[in-house]
Amino acid sequence: MNADDKIIIADDAVIHPDDLHEDFIRSSGPGGQNVNKVATAVQLRFDAANAPGLSERVRERTIKLAGQRATKDGVIIIEAGRFRTQEQ
Repeated sequence: MNADDKIIIADDAVIHPDDLHEDFIRSSGPGGQNVNKVATAVQLRFDAANAPGLSERVRERTIKLAGQRATKDGVIIIEAGRFRTQEQ
């Protein structure tokens, strides 16, 4: 995604690519020999509290709906590590 590929949800809810940060991390749980060597999970972070494309109403609702996935600073963290290979 390049800088012009913003995600338009509504007039008061636009997510810019710079607002999203992905990190590849080691997945938890069983995984054999690769479990401590290969990053097989992804962590997506969205700083909803400081995203310029969200209105205050959308910002508050987004953080509230995120529940435990939102930090006290308003950063929403989603982790995906269902599969044990990077290709999936």
